[in-house]
Amino acid sequence: MNHQSLSNFIWSVADLLRGDYKQSDYGKIILPFTVLRRLDCVLESTKAAVLKEAEAGRPDPFLLRAARQNFFNRSSLDLAKLVGDQDNIGTNLLSYIQGFSPEVRDIFEQFEFAAQIDRLAKNGLLYQVTERFAGIDLHPARVSNNQMGLAFEELIRKFAEISNETAGHHFTPREVIRLMVNLLFVEDDDVLSKPGVVRSIYDPTAGTGGMLSIAEEYLLEHNPDAQLTMSGQELNPESYAICKADMLIKGQDITRIIQGNTLSEDGHHGQTFDYMLSNPPFGVEWKKVQKEVEDEHKRLGHAGRFGPGLPRVSDGSLLFLMHLLSKMRPWTEGGCRFGIVLNGSPLFTGGAGSGESEIRRHVLESDLVEAMIALPTDMFYNTGIATYVWILSNRKPAERAGKVQLIDASSFWRKMRKSLGSKRKEMSEGQIADVTRLFGSFVEADLATVLDADGKELSREIVLAGDQPPAAPDGGKVKLAPLSRIFDNKSFGYRTITVERPLRDEAGKVVLGQRGKAKGKHQPDSSLRDTENVPLAEDVEAYFAREVKPHAPDAWIDHDKTKIGYEIPFNRHFYVFEPPRPLAEIDADLAEVTGRIQAMLRELAA
Repeated sequence: MNHQSLSNFIWSVADLLRGDYKQSDYGKIILPFTVLRRLDCVLESTKAAVLKEAEAGRPDPFLLRAARQNFFNRSSLDLAKLVGDQDNIGTNLLSYIQGFSPEVRDIFEQFEFAAQIDRLAKNGLLYQVTERFAGIDLHPARVSNNQMGLAFEELIRKFAEISNETAGHHFTPREVIRLMVNLLFVEDDDVLSKPGVVRSIYDPTAGTGGMLSIAEEYLLEHNPDAQLTMSGQELNPESYAICKADMLIKGQDITRIIQGNTLSEDGHHGQTFDYMLSNPPFGVEWKKVQKEVEDEHKRLGHAGRFGPGLPRVSDGSLLFLMHLLSKMRPWTEGGCRFGIVLNGSPLFTGGAGSGESEIRRHVLESDLVEAMIALPTDMFYNTGIATYVWILSNRKPAERAGKVQLIDASSFWRKMRKSLGSKRKEMSEGQIADVTRLFGSFVEADLATVLDADGKELSREIVLAGDQPPAAPDGGKVKLAPLSRIFDNKSFGYRTITVERPLRDEAGKVVLGQRGKAKGKHQPDSSLRDTENVPLAEDVEAYFAREVKPHAPDAWIDHDKTKIGYEIPFNRHFYVFEPPRPLAEIDADLAEVTGRIQAMLRELAA
């Protein structure tokens, strides 16, 4: 049974719920029941052995060994026995769930499954739904962990699409995750293809576990003998339950999936990882955890997670970036690479000396940023804003040392057949492959758009540095726009210098200081004070002599106030100036339109 037919069969249970439940509530029933049936089938072959140990009063480790799994159920019931006693199905079902080991009971508690059982019973549906699931064969001999995982993900995606008004809070579009996973692993294909390789991956905003699952898919596609240890943390109870259930179905150690706020309660304290992925909430304030975060920043500094600085309270996305930095496996132990999705604000918000600028300064001066990729707008379920994938690593290849690659993939999209919330666009497999190649090749490139004589787009082609662009058709033209650019880390740094002008008295005479260090020196006029941003690569005195002195000969720099800042003006590096049309051409068009309007007016007058 393939995962598509399996998910379709499970989805048919929705027919039973229609009318009594809103579509957006289907998942609250179907997902926990799917998990329950899978666990029921997995434990069937060792059920007798577990019951024997339980009856002998043996502790949990003996039951786990008898179950040959990382969970067990000590109840004598199973789904088949439950449907055999229709009158007591509600009580028996709750008793059966209580028989599971604590980690599994936690999943059903987070699903608030007891409340759902009660609601089904009141609507007269509990027996029918339980019977339907008892009839699905989800035994491991028929449905592998991989197939089961794919089916479960299919269900998660369907329910996320149905409730798309909130899907973006815990569900990242699959093609965005695939792109991030490709970028994460593309430089490591040789290492990851070795037999028996073991790697760890972590997501501090795990949601329903999509990023972890697709990372595992990628690795197993390239190396079926590889093993990926998955860890994560999630705040939302239902998303946490789904993620944990998904990991359990795939045979992962679910104790590595932690519930709680990652920023205030690090569930994986002291641990580091080979790879990491995250799609933190965009533009969400962190006021609820402000006390804990500020306390860690002041108390531990760089020994903690938030040493570089703190962003403004209105947007906590850079806090997740710093949290990931603290989880990077040291390069002496093999190093780490991670990808994080952020909105545009972390690229440039905050001037020199601000928390945001200091965080950018830290990652760039530490040479941790490999690349930033601009995604198309309207890619996410709950926002249409511009988003960017940051790829950071403490084990950069030699050719990337001291460099940052910017890729503008904002035009790499196709229109969806049906919009889902704010999501109107998606990336095709070919477009994902193109971006992955640009990153993996670490080359500069342009995007050539071929237009016919009427300005209609005929084709697009990626032109690598040094290659010839395509020829223009008769009467048409080829427009070139930068697609991939490579910069030195220093290119994004600047010095903010304070330019002072002398204070003058009523007679226009320069006021001099009377005591201390200021004695005999020109006093600054605060009303004439100004600042200038000077690129790090440029000499400050040369800039001052060229840009300031000709306009203010009496000005000077107060070097004590100079601050270093970093920003990444992404769009500026990809802007292409298009000269306006010739005036004669515009006049001719206006004359033609005016003539048509006058002719229409004459017809009306007649």
